[in-house]
Amino acid sequence: MFIQTEPTPNPATMKFLPGDTVLASGTANFTDAEMARRSPLAERLFLIDGISGVFLGSDFVTVTKTDAAEWQLLKPSVLGVIMEHYVAGVPMLISDGGDADAAAGGDFDEADAEVVDQIKELLDTRVRPAVAQDGGDIIFHGFENGIVLLEMHGACAGCPSSTATLKGGIENMLRHYVPEVLEVRAVY
Repeated sequence: MFIQTEPTPNPATMKFLPGDTVLASGTANFTDAEMARRSPLAERLFLIDGISGVFLGSDFVTVTKTDAAEWQLLKPSVLGVIMEHYVAGVPMLISDGGDADAAAGGDFDEADAEVVDQIKELLDTRVRPAVAQDGGDIIFHGFENGIVLLEMHGACAGCPSSTATLKGGIENMLRHYVPEVLEVRAVY
């Protein structure tokens, strides 16, 4: 098995591509070892000193390190854990009856359902594929009074350019196609 690695716009995050399906649908974001108990792979990655986040996408694993850790030292350990996981044939997630972080319904007034459908369609077709290339994801959390609430995961969370992406890219696109959108804000 050959696992490719790619840097992301976030220097604290690296994207690992195992050349195989990671999650068949949805995404999973783990920001601590307790949350990672749902994923045998994420749980093992958190055992590596210096790992602060694990994000699972369709065909990639994004790993975030602490400020004190160095990729030069972490990368071989992360590659080893991912390789061992695939060789062992262990499931990626232990089912809890629901999808990981797949785009959820979010909070919004039922009167805005048509607008929210347009927003979600644009996010799913134009935004999510682009941020997935950088090792992240954006999850819809709500729409109220013209404000769209989005949560950034994986490489996008904590990325120095995430504010520019959110405001300059996503907000401008949504405002162009959906006049009811006045602003986009990040949810943490």
